[in-house]
Amino acid sequence: MTQKANNGTDALVQKFSQFEAGATQPKWLQPVRKAGMASFADQGFPTLNDEDWRFTNVGPIAALPFQLAKPAAVNGAESAALDAAVFTKLPGNRLVFVNGFFAAKLSSLKPVDGGVRIENLAAALAKDSTLIEKHLGKLAHTAKNSFAALNQALFADGAFIFVPKGVTVEEPVQLIYLSSAKNAGEVILPRNLIIAEANSKLTVVESYLSTANTAYLTNAVTEIVAGDSATVEHVKLQDEAAAAYHVATIAGEFGRASHVSVHSFALGAKLSRNNIRTKLAGEGLECILNGLYLTKDEQLADHHMIVEHAQPHCASHEYFNGILDDKSKGVFHGRILVQEIAQKTDAKQTNKNLLLSDDATADTKPQLEIYADDVKCTHGATIGQLNAESVFYLRSRGINTDMARQMLIHAFAGEIIERIKCEPAREVIDKLVWDRLEANPHLAQKQL
Repeated sequence: MTQKANNGTDALVQKFSQFEAGATQPKWLQPVRKAGMASFADQGFPTLNDEDWRFTNVGPIAALPFQLAKPAAVNGAESAALDAAVFTKLPGNRLVFVNGFFAAKLSSLKPVDGGVRIENLAAALAKDSTLIEKHLGKLAHTAKNSFAALNQALFADGAFIFVPKGVTVEEPVQLIYLSSAKNAGEVILPRNLIIAEANSKLTVVESYLSTANTAYLTNAVTEIVAGDSATVEHVKLQDEAAAAYHVATIAGEFGRASHVSVHSFALGAKLSRNNIRTKLAGEGLECILNGLYLTKDEQLADHHMIVEHAQPHCASHEYFNGILDDKSKGVFHGRILVQEIAQKTDAKQTNKNLLLSDDATADTKPQLEIYADDVKCTHGATIGQLNAESVFYLRSRGINTDMARQMLIHAFAGEIIERIKCEPAREVIDKLVWDRLEANPHLAQKQL
C-alpha cells in the first residue's frame, strides 16, 4: 500500500494490518475495507491548507497516540451513564454500544413485526448481508473525506436498521454510543446503516456520551437510504467528554416524494465536526437539515454540508444556529449544489451565530452552486450579540434584564428545536438545552 500523505496516518495503517488479520467478515467486505484504508493513507489527515478544513485544525487529532478501542467489560460506570442519559426514557427499541461495540446487557430490544430489522451491524453481517452489501459504503464516499475512509477500513460494529415497504415504526429507535476510553488516543469507530424503503416511516435518535474524560477520538459514519415517499427523521446528539474529539459523517440518498429531516445538536467534545452530504435523487422530495451548537471554554463545533439537488421539483432547507461563549468557535460551511436537470429547485440556507463573549468567534460560509436556470435559492448568515432593542422591549414589559436575555437566547435555540417532529425527542432536547443554558454563569452577566 503506497502512502503518499504521511500526516499522522502511519500508525493507523499498521493497525489495519493487525485488524485485517483477525477480522471475521463476509468476503465482499474485505476489498471495501482495503479501499478505505488506501484512500485514508493516500489523503492523510486534512490540514488548514484544505479549503474544506481551513477553519478547523485537526492537527491535535493527527498527533494522538492511536490505538483501536476494544470491547469493554460493562460495569457500574456505563450503567450509571445510561441511567443519566436524557433519551433513555423514550419509548421504543434501544441499541447501546460501549466503545463502539454492541452491549446487549444495556440494550433494550422488543419484537418487531412486518420484516423490520433492528440489530447491531456485526451480527447482521454474520447473517444475511446481501442487503448490507448493496448499500454499505455507497453513500459515505471516501474521496475528500479521510475520516470516512478510516471508518470504512476499521469499523467493528454499529447499528443496522431496515424498514420494508409500507411499514411504519411507531416508536423512535435509539442508538446510544457510550465511550469509556481511559487512554489518550483510543479510536472509536461506529458505523450505522439505515434503510427505509418506499412508503415507510422511521425516527432514529442517535446520541454520543462518555463516562471518562480523556483525549479519545470518535469517528462515526451513518448512511441513510430513504425510498420513494418514505418519511425519515434522524436526531443526533453529540455530548462527548470535554477532552474528546468527535468527527462524524452523515450521508444520505433520498427517493421521490420522500420527507427526510436530519437534526444535529453539538454540545460536547473539545473539537467536533459533522460532515453531512445528502443527494436528492427523486423528484418532489423535501429535505430539512437542522442544527444547534452550544460551545464554551475553547470548544470548536464545525458543521460542513453539501446538499445535491439531482432531480427537479425538490426542496431543501438548512437551518443552523450557534450559541458561543468564552473563547469557543463555531464553523459553518454549507453548499447547495443544483445540477442542470434540477429545475424548479427550492433551496434555503441560513446560519445564525449568537456570541455571548467578546472572545468567541464564528466562521460561516454559505454557498450556492447552481447549474439550472429555473430555481429559487437563498442563503444568508449572521454573527452578533443580543439585540439591545429586543432586550429593552422586554424590560419595558416589566421583565428584568437577566430574564429578558434568557428568554431571547432560549427562543434563539428554540427555533431549531421546534423543528423536531418526534414530540418525545423534542421535549427531551428542549429541556437539555435549557438546562445547559441555565447552568451557564455568563448567560445573564454579559452586558449589552
